[in-house]
Amino acid sequence: MSDQPSEASRPPERPGGADTPRPPEPPAAAEAAGTPAASEPGPSEARTVGATPADTARPSPAQASDGRRQRAQAAQQAGQPGSPWQHGAGAPAAKDDGMTARLRPPPPPLIRPAVLGSVLATALLSALFLSDGLGVNLLIVAVPASLAAFFAAQAAGRRLRPWTATWAVGGLALLAVPALRDAGWPTFLAVVSAFALGSLALHGSRSWPGVLIGSLGLFDSVVPGIIWGVRGIRARAGGSRANWGATLRTTAVALVLLVVFGTLFASADAAFAELLSSLMPEASVGAGPWRTLLFALGLAGALAAAHAAAAPVRWDGLTVRPGKPRGRAEWALPLIVLNLLFAAFITLQLVVLFGGYDKVRDVTGLSHAEYARQGFWQLLWATLLTLLVIALALRWAPRGGTGDRTLVRSVLGPLCVLTLVVVASALRRMDLYVDEYGLTRLRISVAAMELWLGVVLILILAAGVFGARFLPRAVAVSAAAGVLAFGLISPDGLIAEQNVQRFEDGRSTSIDIDYVKDLSADAVPALDRLPEPERSCALRFIQNDVLHDDTPWYATSWGEARAKEILEKRPVKGDGSDCYRVGREGTGDGYEPDDDGYDPY
Repeated sequence: MSDQPSEASRPPERPGGADTPRPPEPPAAAEAAGTPAASEPGPSEARTVGATPADTARPSPAQASDGRRQRAQAAQQAGQPGSPWQHGAGAPAAKDDGMTARLRPPPPPLIRPAVLGSVLATALLSALFLSDGLGVNLLIVAVPASLAAFFAAQAAGRRLRPWTATWAVGGLALLAVPALRDAGWPTFLAVVSAFALGSLALHGSRSWPGVLIGSLGLFDSVVPGIIWGVRGIRARAGGSRANWGATLRTTAVALVLLVVFGTLFASADAAFAELLSSLMPEASVGAGPWRTLLFALGLAGALAAAHAAAAPVRWDGLTVRPGKPRGRAEWALPLIVLNLLFAAFITLQLVVLFGGYDKVRDVTGLSHAEYARQGFWQLLWATLLTLLVIALALRWAPRGGTGDRTLVRSVLGPLCVLTLVVVASALRRMDLYVDEYGLTRLRISVAAMELWLGVVLILILAAGVFGARFLPRAVAVSAAAGVLAFGLISPDGLIAEQNVQRFEDGRSTSIDIDYVKDLSADAVPALDRLPEPERSCALRFIQNDVLHDDTPWYATSWGEARAKEILEKRPVKGDGSDCYRVGREGTGDGYEPDDDGYDPY
């Protein structure tokens, strides 16, 4: 959305006629605008044109108006280059010239009826659909909240921009993960990421502080949003009580008609009654306090989103001063030594990286598990620390000219490339470990984290070639895309599929029932392929959760619905008495009988 206010939202300029003289602008305001306090001609200039001292000390009203207009234009141009938060001429200025003046925008316009209606719809849907769990109901609630923000931004004169659309579409796409997957951990990551992208869509940040703080900036609009909503309701209720009365009467009549005829149709046809009971949420007295709380949260959240869309905090006003540039030798020598260390390590790693397990055993004398345990976490930390080193190096890099830029690229570019090889080595170690002992939630999570760090390194390399203007937003997009992909691939389903495949191929003499039985309903299609009694032992606990759960449709994921269909057709067998010995033969999940039983993965 555009951050420039529309002409309609700007206050009209007062005419500068002779009958309405204005006092000169205070010096503080001129200094805040970045212009000298005394911009009128000095005494020497006045004498040059033959003006008297009185004329010099007291300009005419027309001259004062022209000077004030020029100072306003200079204040507009004094903003940070490329900043999207510069307000046009005529926008109300901040009351002070400190941090608040750079962050706080002008007050939003009076809240519109369309915004109020969308906010109320969000609160009602939150109370009705969010009390039974998470599923497609999050998308249902997000739609009117997004409309409230859109209407509020439109009223404030903001326009839809490509990055705003990117953040908004990405946030809504992330909310599809709870509708598709039953596992709670990817759902949590998706919901948190969707909130962060929604906040970025409302604030439009582009710098590192703006992206980092703007992803949580919606919390700052909660209290101002409630105050803004209360003031808007009071103002509109006092001026159009007849319209409010007509709206209330229309709503009451519609509800009465729906209840009366819906009851008649439900009593006339059992199928229609079952359809209504499945679609409509259950209303009980015991759930009243919980639904009231959800109503209040939905109301406050929608008002905060609308207020942030109409008057976003300019988090890009928070700037981090660059560090003192160092000399070329002082800056480059430690990084060159680090590059040589990376190169020596990677030269030895390349033999193992592409040589396979036989080469690992010949070179190191270690097994798969010992080799992976010995180095994966160290390489993960090495990747994280390298990113920190790159950030600090860029802060204190020499900035003298073209030669310095060439030096920075020639030193940090190879460091990024060498770190990518370290990432590949860490992933290879994890692949060896998973091939030996199977996949778990922790293993797939840390592997996904390492893979994303590799993507960040590639983005840093691209920024060194094409410029770093889009790097903060590109990193945020890559993180959101990673969370979305992580949820869509169904990690629990992938874990079950990999372990079942190893069991079917004979690479494992048994399957770890104690682990797979605690997976979510997303794992049922893969576990359903197991022979008996492994199948019933793995699915017994999941079946108890799925078949005896009365979760309504809007809080049921597609993975849970699919698992319920499978288990209804083929329920588990036996009473589970023979499950104790199943899955405990040989080695399982990284446990070796001759070690201490501790598995860090």
